[in-house]
Amino acid sequence: MPKTYETEVAGKKLIIETGKLAKQASAAVVCQFGETVVLATVVMSADQREGMSYFPLMVEYEERLYAAGKIKSSRFIKREGRATDEAILTARLIDRALRPLFPQELRNDIQVIVTVLAIDQENDPDVPAMIGASAALMLSNIPWNGPLSGIRIGRINGEWVINPTYEARQKSDLDLYVAGTGEKIVMIEAGAQQVPEDVMLSAVEYSLKENRKLCDFLTKIQGEIGAPKQSVEEIMSAAAQGSGAITEEEPISQETWKTARTWLAEKASQYLTMGAKVTKASRKAAVVQMKHDLDEYLVTLQIGKDKRKKIVEIANEFAESEITRAILAEDKRVDLRGLDEIRALSAEVGIFARTHGSGLFMRGETQVLSIATLGSPGDEQTLDGMEEVGKKRYMHHYNFPPYSVGEVKPMRGPGRREVGHGALAEKALLPVLPSKEEFPYTIRVVSEVLGSNGSSSMGSTCGSTLALMDAGVPIKAPVAGIAMGLASDEKGNYKILTDLQDLEDGEGGMDFKVAGTSAGITAIQLDTKTHGLTMQIVKETLAQAHGARLKILDVMQGAITAPRENLSPYAPRIETLQINPDKIRDVIGPGGKIINEIIDATGVQIDIEQSGLVMITSTNEDGMKRAVEWVKRLTREVVAGEVFDGKVTRIMDFGAFVEILPRTEGLVHISELSPRRVEKVTDIVKVGQAVKVVVVAIDEQNRINLSMKRVKE
Repeated sequence: MPKTYETEVAGKKLIIETGKLAKQASAAVVCQFGETVVLATVVMSADQREGMSYFPLMVEYEERLYAAGKIKSSRFIKREGRATDEAILTARLIDRALRPLFPQELRNDIQVIVTVLAIDQENDPDVPAMIGASAALMLSNIPWNGPLSGIRIGRINGEWVINPTYEARQKSDLDLYVAGTGEKIVMIEAGAQQVPEDVMLSAVEYSLKENRKLCDFLTKIQGEIGAPKQSVEEIMSAAAQGSGAITEEEPISQETWKTARTWLAEKASQYLTMGAKVTKASRKAAVVQMKHDLDEYLVTLQIGKDKRKKIVEIANEFAESEITRAILAEDKRVDLRGLDEIRALSAEVGIFARTHGSGLFMRGETQVLSIATLGSPGDEQTLDGMEEVGKKRYMHHYNFPPYSVGEVKPMRGPGRREVGHGALAEKALLPVLPSKEEFPYTIRVVSEVLGSNGSSSMGSTCGSTLALMDAGVPIKAPVAGIAMGLASDEKGNYKILTDLQDLEDGEGGMDFKVAGTSAGITAIQLDTKTHGLTMQIVKETLAQAHGARLKILDVMQGAITAPRENLSPYAPRIETLQINPDKIRDVIGPGGKIINEIIDATGVQIDIEQSGLVMITSTNEDGMKRAVEWVKRLTREVVAGEVFDGKVTRIMDFGAFVEILPRTEGLVHISELSPRRVEKVTDIVKVGQAVKVVVVAIDEQNRINLSMKRVKE
C-alpha cells in the first residue's frame, strides 16, 4: 500500500512516498523538497556478472525538460538526448556517496536511476535525488550499509544557510554539498570564494548535524516498511542456482583460498620493491609477476585453470593491503616519501608561440599540458537545460587519452570521468577570474593529460592557472590543488597522505582533493573507500593540504609571478563602447543590414548587450579602428555648439535638411541659411551639396536645429 512520510528541513517539507510508482523495481520512492520532485528506483539483477573484478554499480540521473515546463529549442530533435554535463555531474555525486556503503565483493548488477519529475526553479533536485536514492536502497532487500543523507550548506553574510535556493547561492561565498551517515562524512563536493580552512571545517561539521536528523528519519521509515536485507552469501548462492550452469569443477574450497592467501602474505612484500625511482609501470609489472608466480604455484597443487583464474585476482587486494600495512606500521610509502611530502614538481609557461597561453605542470609522473584560448563575447556557451539557462564565458575541458597511463583503448569522446575532472578544475578557478566588465573575453582552457599517476584533475587545475596567467588573463590569485590520501584499518588506525598515487588508493583509503589560493579554498572533492571519515580526519586533512598547496604555489610562481601585462599577438583584441541603448537599432539597422555591413567591410565581430555595451573583437588593428569609428559615427550624441560638415538631403519651402551624421539629420531654417535675406532655399543650396553647419539647439522632441550663417560665430 502507498505510504507517505514527511519531515521538515530548513522550514520546507521533505516528503517521501513509496508504494505508488514503479512497483516492479526492487524499491522505488518519490522524494519531494519544496515543489521539486524526483523518482528514485533501484534494481538488482538476479545473476552475477561473469569475469567482473569489481562491484558493478550503475547510477543514472535523468533530466526531463517537462520537469521545468520546457520543450527543447532544437527545430529537429525534441526529445532529450545525451546526458548534459550537469546530469553527469549529479550522477557522479550520487554514485560517489552510495558506492562505499555496498559490500564490494558483490557481483550482481545494481542500477540506481533518479528521474526528475518536477522542478520549482528554487530547490536543486540533487538534494532530494540523494535522499531518494538512499531511501530506495534502505527499503529494498539489497545489502547496503545505510542510512545516508545529502545536504547543501551555504554562507550568506556569515550565517549558515541549509539547502539555499538558486538565488541565495548567488549571494553565498560557499557552496558545500556533504553526504554522510549522520556520524561520518562519505562524500564532499564544494566550491568557495577563497574560504579559509577553519570556515570550511565548520561548514562540514554543521552539515553533519542536519544529515543526522535526516538519517534518523530514513531509519524510521526503513524500520516500518523496509524489506529484510539479503546477505551477500544468499545472493551469490541464488545467482548460482538461478543460472542453471553446470560446472565440471567443484567450488573452490576454503582450504585452497587459505593456501593462496598464505602464499601471498609471505611473498607480497618481495614483489613491491620500494624506492624513490620505482615507477608506476614497474609496480604494475610487479603485481602482474606476482599473479603469474601465484598461478604457477597453484599449478603445482593441481588446481584447475578456471579456479586459478579466480584465485589470482586476490593479488591486487594483497598488493594494496601490503602498501597500507607498511604505511601504518612503518610510515613507509612505495617511493619512500614522507607522509606529508610532495613528489618532484615542475612548472613551465609559454610552451607554444601561436597559442594564446600555455602551461605545463608536472608532479611526479603526472604531467598536464593546459592551453588557454581567448575569444569574443559572442563565443560564450549558451545554456538551455532543465536547470541552467543563460551564458557561460569560462569553460575548462579535460582530456584523458589512454597513452597517459600506458594503455591501448578506443577513444569515443569524453566519458563521465573526463566531464567530472574538467568541472572540478573549472570550479576551482571560477572564483579568481575577472568579471566580464574587467575582461570581456570568453575563455576556454583545455587540459591534456599526458601522464597520470595521482590526481591529474589537480594537475589540470595547476596547469590551467599557468595557462591563464601566460595568456594575460588578470586572475585575482593563482590556484593550486593537491590530492590527499588515507591509509586505515578496521581497528581505527589511520595515516593521512599528501600527494596520493596509484597503489596508495586502496581499501580503507580516500581521494580528498583540495584546491585554492594562498588565501583560502576554492574547491573540494572527496571520495572514500571507507564507510565514512570522522571530523578529526577531515580537520587533519585540510590542515595538511594547506601546507602542500602553498609549496605548489611557490613552484608555480617560479615559472610566472603574475599574469602577463600584454596579450599574445595572436589573441583577438576587444574594444568596448558604451552607447545610448536607444541607439542600438541604429547600429543593427533593419534586418541587421548595417551591422552586417560593418562586419563584412572590416572583418570584426560585434556583440551588443541591451545595456548599450558594444564589444568589437578583431585580430586586425586597422579593421578594429574602422569599425570603432563607424559605430561611433552611428551612435554619436549631438550637442549644441558642435560644427559638422554635412550634406543636404532634402529641400523644403521653409528650409533644408542636412545629414550631419549617418542617419542623423537636422533642419537649417531658411532664416539660418545666410546673413542676408533669402527668398528661395534653392538660391543658396541644392540637394547633395556639402555644407558646414553648427548645431543651434535640440528641442524636446530631439529635433536638431542647424545654422549655416552662425558657423563663424
